[in-house]
Amino acid sequence: MDLDRLTMTQAAAELCAGKITSKALTSAAIARAKANPNLNAFITLDEAGAMKAAGAFDARRKKSACKALGGVPVVIKDNIEVAGLPASAGTPALKGYVPKRDAPIAARLRAAGAIIIGKTNMHELAFGISGYNAAFKTGSEPGVRNAYDTSRIAGGSSSGTAAAIGARIVTAGLGTDTGGSVRIPCALNGCASLRPTVGRYPQGGIAPISHTRDTAGPMAATMADVAALDRVIAGGRAVAPADLKQVRIGVVKAMLANLDGDTDAAFRAGVDKLKTQGVTVVDVEMPQLAELNGKVGFPVALYEAYDDMVAYLERTGTGVTIEALAKEIASPDVKGTYDGLVIPRKLPGPNNTVVDAKPAYDDAMKIARPALQALYRDTFAKNRLDAVAFPTVPKVAIAANPDSSSLANFGLFIQNTDPGSNAGVPGIQLPVALGASSKLPVGLELDGPAGSDRRLLAIGMAMEKVLGRLPPPAR
Repeated sequence: MDLDRLTMTQAAAELCAGKITSKALTSAAIARAKANPNLNAFITLDEAGAMKAAGAFDARRKKSACKALGGVPVVIKDNIEVAGLPASAGTPALKGYVPKRDAPIAARLRAAGAIIIGKTNMHELAFGISGYNAAFKTGSEPGVRNAYDTSRIAGGSSSGTAAAIGARIVTAGLGTDTGGSVRIPCALNGCASLRPTVGRYPQGGIAPISHTRDTAGPMAATMADVAALDRVIAGGRAVAPADLKQVRIGVVKAMLANLDGDTDAAFRAGVDKLKTQGVTVVDVEMPQLAELNGKVGFPVALYEAYDDMVAYLERTGTGVTIEALAKEIASPDVKGTYDGLVIPRKLPGPNNTVVDAKPAYDDAMKIARPALQALYRDTFAKNRLDAVAFPTVPKVAIAANPDSSSLANFGLFIQNTDPGSNAGVPGIQLPVALGASSKLPVGLELDGPAGSDRRLLAIGMAMEKVLGRLPPPAR
C-alpha cells in the first residue's frame, strides 16, 4: 500500500479496519518529513511523542469504537498551542514557550484520535503571504518552500502545513487565516482548505493578529477531508456532496485582475468543466468592493494586533512583552510592520506618512465593515448565489527570496482572499490544475454567505469529483 497516496478519510478507514497500523502510517510520515528538510516545513518534529501515541492507538484499536481521525498523523501550525511542544508563532522571542495544554481546536483533533507529528513553520507572527521566515529552517536555504518546486515560495502564513500536505508528508493539518493564510498556501501547494465563518471555531490558545478577522482553518489533501475535519471541530452530521445542477455561482470581473497566463487559463478551464456538469455561472458586479475592503483590512488588523498580542503574551506567562517580542523579530517585513505601525498604533498615510490608527479603526468597525458585509449579503441575495468564484491567488508561486515578502507581493497575493476575510464570510480553496507552463498548482476559491460553511463544503466535495486531485510532486 502506497501510504503517501491515501487521503485522510481513506487512512482513517484503513486504520479502523485494521489493514494498516498507526505506527506504520506515522513512522512513514515522519520518514517523509525527514527526507524533505529543504521544505523547511517543520519547526518541531515530535517523533518520540507521535510514535508513542501511534503505539497506544494500535494497542487500543480492537477494544474501542473507531474515531474520525483515529491513528491518522496530522500537523499543526506553530501559532496554535499543543501541550508539551513549543508554540513559537514563528518568532524567536517565543521559541522557548511550551504550553501546558492544547488549544481547544487542537484538543478536538486529539480527542478524535489524531496523531500530532509536529508543529509547522509559518510566516513570522502570521504577518505575511510568502512564508519566507529566516528564523527557523531545517534545510540549507531560508523560507518555507513549495512542495512542487523548492525554489518557489510555499505561501503564507500557514506555509508549513500546506507544504507538508502538498509534499504528501501528511494528509491533513491545521492553519490559521486572517486575510488568506489557509487559502493562499493551499492554492500554491495544491491542497484544499476552509476559512470558516468567523466564530465557527474556538480561537483560544492561538497567537493572534485580530480578533475580528482571525480564525483557525482545516487544510487537507481533499475537500472531503476538509469536511471531515470541520465536523470534528464544529460537530454536526456528515456532509454529502451537493447536486451541481442546483448550484449557482457568481464571477466578479474585478477578481480576475492581475492574473498570470497559467492561472487565467486554469481558472477558466475549471469553470467551463463545472458548467458542463450543470453548475450555473453568472457574471456579477460588486461595486466599491476594493474601496470598502481597503477601509477595513489594514485598519482592523494593525490596530487590533497590539491589544490582542499584549493580552496573549500576558496569558502565556512567559514574561515576554510586546516590545521584547518586536525586538527579536527576524523577518524585515514583519519587523517593519511591528516597529512602524503595530506598536506606535499607526497606519500608512498619504505620501509615505503615518497617521493615528484609532480613527480609521473606528470608521472601519462602525461604517466600512458593515457596508462590506451588506455588499456581500446583497450580492448573494439579489443574484440568488450559493457563492462567488475566483482564482484564489492571481499568480502561481513566485521565487523564494527576501523580495517575495515585499508589500507589492503582499497586496497582490491577498487581492482576492482579503475581502471575504474582512466581511467574515466562509471561503473554500480547491486545487484546480497544474499550470500549463509552470507545472505549479493553481487554486479556485468559493466564498459563500456567512454561516454557509456546510453548503460550501458540499459544493466543494462535488466540484472536486469533476476537477480531480492534482498529481503529486515529482520525486
